[in-house]
Amino acid sequence: MSMDLPGNNTPASEEAAKQRLAAFGEEEMDLSDSTILIVDDNLQNLELIQAYLEALPCKLITAGDGLEAMKIIEDPAGPQLDLVLLDVMMPRMSGFEVCRKIKDDPGTRSIPVMMVTALNELGDIERGVESGTDDFLTKPVNKLELITRVKSLLRVRHLKRELERTMAYIHQMEDRPAGDGPAGGNGPGDANNA
Repeated sequence: MSMDLPGNNTPASEEAAKQRLAAFGEEEMDLSDSTILIVDDNLQNLELIQAYLEALPCKLITAGDGLEAMKIIEDPAGPQLDLVLLDVMMPRMSGFEVCRKIKDDPGTRSIPVMMVTALNELGDIERGVESGTDDFLTKPVNKLELITRVKSLLRVRHLKRELERTMAYIHQMEDRPAGDGPAGGNGPGDANNA
């Protein structure tokens, strides 16, 4: 189904949109506004992952267990998270429980979660998938693999945000009465042009 948007149907605007889409995949994504929460009860693992990720221009936040992570995630005045790296085996609240809470909450379910774990049994992977994880990384962590997967999940997060903004704009344009748009409501497909 094709949709006519007021003021956006010129060949020049279509060509500009195509160029932006083509360039988007080629250009390096700006990660400077991204925030990553790293959760692990083992201080050495936490510091190692943090050191590996310092190669990226992201803001890094750490939590020592699941309960501390949930306080950060649920804090309305807290940072807007773009990714959670989550150890599975932790005291007080496991990574499976944290992931389930993130994915069950409509306000946080779009945050990608990567479980970083020494568990590699099929049952553990199934449990992670059931709790809603987006990716797995096994310990010991390989720096290149970690950075590659983190960049990929951040790209997906940013693309989803861009899609949400675009869809909101489209809905806003659809809800406008005829004649209120930049093209005066006289674009192709408008009843006023018949």
